[in-house]
Amino acid sequence: MEIFRTFLMGGYECADHINRSGERINLLKETQHHIRIEEDYQALRSIGIQTVREGICWSAVEIAPGIFDFSEVYNRMQAAEKYGIQQIWDLIHFGYPDGLYPTHPLFCDRFTALCFAFATFYKTHGKQKLFVVPINEISFLSWHSGDVRGTVPFAVNSGWDIKYHLCKAAIVGIQKLKEVDPNCVIVLVEPLVKIHADQTEDPVNIFNLNEHQFQAMDIIAGRMCAELGGSEAYLEILGFNYYWNCQWKANGEPLDWPDPLQSRTPLATLLQCAYERYNKPIFLSETGHFGTGRVPWIKEVIEECITAIKNGVELNGICIYPVTDRPDWDNLKSYSNCGLWDLDNNGERIPHKQYINAVDKAQSAFQQDNKILNFVRNLFK
Repeated sequence: MEIFRTFLMGGYECADHINRSGERINLLKETQHHIRIEEDYQALRSIGIQTVREGICWSAVEIAPGIFDFSEVYNRMQAAEKYGIQQIWDLIHFGYPDGLYPTHPLFCDRFTALCFAFATFYKTHGKQKLFVVPINEISFLSWHSGDVRGTVPFAVNSGWDIKYHLCKAAIVGIQKLKEVDPNCVIVLVEPLVKIHADQTEDPVNIFNLNEHQFQAMDIIAGRMCAELGGSEAYLEILGFNYYWNCQWKANGEPLDWPDPLQSRTPLATLLQCAYERYNKPIFLSETGHFGTGRVPWIKEVIEECITAIKNGVELNGICIYPVTDRPDWDNLKSYSNCGLWDLDNNGERIPHKQYINAVDKAQSAFQQDNKILNFVRNLFK
């Protein structure tokens, strides 16, 4: 049985954190996805995509400590039923309510209350099986907030501490979600990266640096920091996010893409390493590019994913992220031109025809190539 309704998926930007200027952002609202939900889902269905990543925006749904309003989330749930869309819900997508941060003494209690409230609400009102990402990209969020002052608590040299506390919250959150709804599906999402050595780097150091990307999943699985109560059972579906800047040299210099010198490790190899590490169903939970690079990027990614599948990787899908264009976190007037649909000044969806055509052809290829399609299906038997 297939896990997701369609192999190709779409993701909607839902970051709701406080940016470097101390400004609360909410990209769900900036892109008007919350009020254009039917328009957006109709557009996705027109190109054959029926699975999406969404976020509840914790800072918006908790209107006062311990008091929740999921009415806007419910609107999106209803639209999904109307248009036959399967949803995967992020509970934390970089943002928390005002005054809260991972090392705050009440963080775990507040997050557990969120998990209880959302799972209870969804059990009452949802018609689909609940797929839930407790905390999106713990590895990136801990670096962004704990090492480079990107969001609260705007710290430096504290990435491990933030990561530890986020994993602690994720574990108790998963336990609460399963308590309310034992049949909910836990999805963990982390970046997929490759750090490359130069001639002066110690290979052991490079190996250790690359291991950092797996720490969050390892902790939640109980392979590290066993005192937090992690368990292999919490690794149900694993998502890996991959962009052009996910490969860099140890000195911080990103590796070029396109890659005429073939300096980068193939994505198929990275996916295979991640899959063999955990032996769980995986999917490419975010990928995409911007500007004129969108079309060649998605073509390359799809080719690499097909290679990974042929090599035995239980790859369940590719999530194009974002579906609609997004503004820069620290400059909301600057857009990235990275969506299947770009946005004009009024939020109108402007289709990027070449990108949409490339995705449409890929969708057709997965449907028409019986050898590949049957191989994918056999993975789920």
